[in-house]
Amino acid sequence: MVAQQHRRRGVTFAVMAVAGVVATAAGCSASGGAAADDRPGDGQAVVRGAADELLAAGSSKARTSMEMAAGGTRVTIRGKGGYDFRKKMGRLDLVLPKDPAGTSEHRPLTELLAPAALYMKNRGAGVPADKWVRVDATAQEDGNLVTGGATDPLAAAELLRTARNVTLVGEQDLAGTRVWHYKGVTDIARAAKVASPYARGALNAAAKGLAKDVVPFDAYLDDAGRLRKVRHQFSYLNQGSAVAVASTTLLYAFGSPVTVALPPERDIFAGKVTA
Repeated sequence: MVAQQHRRRGVTFAVMAVAGVVATAAGCSASGGAAADDRPGDGQAVVRGAADELLAAGSSKARTSMEMAAGGTRVTIRGKGGYDFRKKMGRLDLVLPKDPAGTSEHRPLTELLAPAALYMKNRGAGVPADKWVRVDATAQEDGNLVTGGATDPLAAAELLRTARNVTLVGEQDLAGTRVWHYKGVTDIARAAKVASPYARGALNAAAKGLAKDVVPFDAYLDDAGRLRKVRHQFSYLNQGSAVAVASTTLLYAFGSPVTVALPPERDIFAGKVTA
């Protein structure tokens, strides 16, 4: 990734990097209306409890996508990996889009997600290939909800703890699994107050740094109340202008083993991160 600017206590990473690179989610099919007595409990309560259900599930595989408009062109960062909800740790391999000519390939960026921290390998110019960059999520203006190029899956669920105006869109099929599609909005500042302790610092930072506290969402939950897919629509500040960023997380294969080993201190890059 390429940092495009220095800001307050950190740098802007993947999302703004894509804007520099380009510069110049899994779909659902509707299968009819839903019977009120067939869905997994009250909609708002089910959506608000999504994080607790993920903790109970233990782990899952994950796919992510983050879309934004850069220079009038919509670009997407895609990720694939897994997440251990009980340890609150995950691993994603992200693929950045090609340059405007469509000829330059970017090495996949490996990200390790940990409580209040993000570790990145293949970070880009200025960082040795065998070193990791560690980012304090609580020091990022968006709490690392968007600047890492993917939203931490559990943090995405924690945001739903203050879901409101929840409406049921209907029963749908998602990759062969029946899910219930809900729409609504959540509030980052309020979510920060009721989130699990590990997520509060990052969400507090996001409440201060993102352009809007109110975040529209689409959440898809299975019959057991497990979050299968969630799409948040964030508003991110870049040089004083609001940039719309849509972050989608897809969760599947619950219970799959996920191993995440954080790099030793000697492998953490201690130099200055350049462009």
